Amino acid sequence: MLRSSSSHLLRAVRLAPPAGLPKFRTMATAPEASSTDIHTIELPEKTYATYNLEAPELNVKLTTEELLKMYKDMVTVRRLEMASDALYKAKKIRGFHLSIGQEAVAVGIEHAITKKDSVITSYRCHGFTYLRGATVKAVLAELLGRREGVSFGKGGSMHMYAHHFYGGNGIVGAQVPLGTGLAFAHKYLGQDAATVTLYGDGASNQGQIFESFNMAKLWNIPCIYACENNKYGMGTAASRASALTKFYERGQYIPGLKVNGMDVIAVYQATKYAKAWTSAGKGPIVLEFETYRYGGHSMSDPGTTYRTREEIQHMRSESDPIAGLKHRLINEGIITEEELKKIDKETRAFVEKEAAAAEASPPPAAEPKILFEDVYVPGTEVPVLRGRIPEENWSFQK
Repeated sequence: MLRSSSSHLLRAVRLAPPAGLPKFRTMATAPEASSTDIHTIELPEKTYATYNLEAPELNVKLTTEELLKMYKDMVTVRRLEMASDALYKAKKIRGFHLSIGQEAVAVGIEHAITKKDSVITSYRCHGFTYLRGATVKAVLAELLGRREGVSFGKGGSMHMYAHHFYGGNGIVGAQVPLGTGLAFAHKYLGQDAATVTLYGDGASNQGQIFESFNMAKLWNIPCIYACENNKYGMGTAASRASALTKFYERGQYIPGLKVNGMDVIAVYQATKYAKAWTSAGKGPIVLEFETYRYGGHSMSDPGTTYRTREEIQHMRSESDPIAGLKHRLINEGIITEEELKKIDKETRAFVEKEAAAAEASPPPAAEPKILFEDVYVPGTEVPVLRGRIPEENWSFQK
């Protein structure tokens, strides 16, 4: 189930190998450490819980470069979200939903799949959009309503797209049947690809989710259903809304796996396991990533009326995904603290530069034709698209 590191390295950021890297649990044959050294990371026994299947291996093999790329990606996603937060507080953009604290889920998934696989999620989608190929500038420009936004300033926070990334969807749970259809398309077209369909614990009781489960299992389609359980659906604790809070068991006839969603390597290993499951023709699988959001449900939610500040601080200090990977990299001799601080500093400067460029980018021109763009795939337009009144009808032929 372990895929070779060569294809992954092609899309990794080139980072200089740490100087004087100790040979701590390394399997490399080179006399000196390099970014291609392979390290065996041992996950704790409590990392997984299973339902009608065996757990993934707890020993995970990753190269230095892959580990550093995971770290840098998580830092970038967090800085991206922090930049969004700052723009909101400066009253330059409207409300949205932050994913600070949940970075390990998006990064771990992306590192375990390929660009041929599809991803669809709900409204905490900024990090997924970036990881799927959009720039930080394009994500922030979209929030600002700029023409250079990833959806040309028309979609906003919940409607961002990239190659094989289908949103960012605002209706609770509605992306699950869409993801089921995307997975069906992969099977119908004979592609060795899967769809990761994400939803939150707050959406887990939606009827359309169970309808999707039924269809996926009937047709054995390659869909990885991934519940991001951040413990609260808006302001309601999962235990107050769901009679069964073991979301990985909700598939009934579909096997399930519960994962420590605050550990990026655990998420990576579980997603790789799930992808191998679907590639083997075994049909769908349900993953539950147990994670946590530090902020409120949305920017208008202080997030402290239904949980204590002590609880939030405890999660920040004991389970932070970035700090967790940082400590692991340092303790296992893979990189020094100084080199990680350098990555932190460079990433912060990079995101700040992208944010400034997004803010300086122009708004859409006040031209009626912009309203009719992106309605049809080029070449498939109808002759005339109706407006509110006949005078507003738009002719594509002209």
